[in-house]
Amino acid sequence: MIDVEELTKTFGPRTAVDSLSFHVEKGEIVGFLGPNGAGKTTTMRMLTSYLPPTQGRASIAGFDTFTKSLEARRHIGYMPETVPLYPEMSVAGYLDFMAALRKVPNRRAAVNRAMKATNIEDRARMNIGKLSKGYRQRVGLAQALVHDPDVLILDEPTIGLDPRQIIEVRELIKGLAGQHTILLSTHILPEVEQVCSRVLIIHKGKLVAEDTPESLGTRLRSVERIGLQVSGDGAALAQALAAVPGVQEVKTVTNGRYEISATPGQDIRAQLAATVVRGGWGLLELARVGMSLEEIFLELTQEESSAAQESSNEPMNPPDSEPAN
Repeated sequence: MIDVEELTKTFGPRTAVDSLSFHVEKGEIVGFLGPNGAGKTTTMRMLTSYLPPTQGRASIAGFDTFTKSLEARRHIGYMPETVPLYPEMSVAGYLDFMAALRKVPNRRAAVNRAMKATNIEDRARMNIGKLSKGYRQRVGLAQALVHDPDVLILDEPTIGLDPRQIIEVRELIKGLAGQHTILLSTHILPEVEQVCSRVLIIHKGKLVAEDTPESLGTRLRSVERIGLQVSGDGAALAQALAAVPGVQEVKTVTNGRYEISATPGQDIRAQLAATVVRGGWGLLELARVGMSLEEIFLELTQEESSAAQESSNEPMNPPDSEPAN
């Protein structure tokens, strides 16, 4: 549904997006991650035909975003980081206006459907300026949905929301899976783990990883990590665990809780359990510990060292440049 091939965008001597290629299948929710200045927003703006690529191509639902821009845009719902809402308009009036711009037939039904999908039907007559930040984000999502697009491109949809509002918007997005193909950019890494089936990570304009969070953790992991918890006095247990073949390091997390680094490809949980039982400790927990998405992200983007370096690929100011994202 989304095809990107060798997509490149330069601003003068600076390369914001560098030979980027990826594919998103119909019905997928894919997380699009990268540090500030990595090229995420520039990529999204090329996908939505806001910016032309310097080289390469992108297509939405089979339509090239540059040569067949209007056809491609009919299949896209775009929610930018700052949604251009009109505070003096009512929710229903604004959505009707957006539907009219998109030449949606039967606008009333389309507006009602978008409001129902985002749970803002009870705010239909309220002016947007009087809504909370969470409800304004919902209106932004509704305008992206009003023409029932195949593809949703969402740039930081939960930015600035409180924890409850984040959960609500997150659930709304999850509910759209299967009906729409979604490319989601966010800095909230747990959000990606909970919502997305796959992640794309870019750094300095290049794709550095593409997979599920679980598979990325397996590929990047240099050691097998195992969590262990026992009852009773565990002061002497660390030494006993360290003697188990395959154990590289035993770290005491708290009294009775340990994290064990072992040689990859070996499952030594049975030996660890036997060691605990033989020593008379009560075994409460024994499980593999995967890499978190935060650890994966830091591992893949660890080269950046300052905010200045982060923004070096994308000029900060117009007119002939794209803001750093």
